[in-house]
Amino acid sequence: MIKSLIWLVLVTTGWYFGARAERGHLKSLMADEQKYQHIQVSSECFYEPKGINESILVVGSVVIAQDKFKQVVAAMLSLFGKNLTVYETLLDRARREVVLRAKRQANDAGCHALYGLRFEMTEVQGGVEILAYGVAVK
Repeated sequence: MIKSLIWLVLVTTGWYFGARAERGHLKSLMADEQKYQHIQVSSECFYEPKGINESILVVGSVVIAQDKFKQVVAAMLSLFGKNLTVYETLLDRARREVVLRAKRQANDAGCHALYGLRFEMTEVQGGVEILAYGVAVK
């Protein structure tokens, strides 16, 4: 009985602090997306914008871990063959963060557009690593 109570307290605590951290991260993502919205992003590789002065390779990388509460929920959902929707927010946050990091690098180099943006993803023990790369042009 006590072990079950301890487990319940730990899962509830994990849910609270995980949700709090996720809300804070989403808020900072929205603020940063507004800051870098002037940089155009395209996944087209062969697009040739007119008036290119200089181009550089930009890379953004992020590793985001899943909180314990969502891991427990995902384990229960997978037992019943359900979609693991708890991982969708993790992937969305990671993708948005990695695009922002690439945009920040492009902005620091004085570029106005990012072309040929590609993503690579790897699952890392309860989390996800995403790498984005593309060509930033001035």
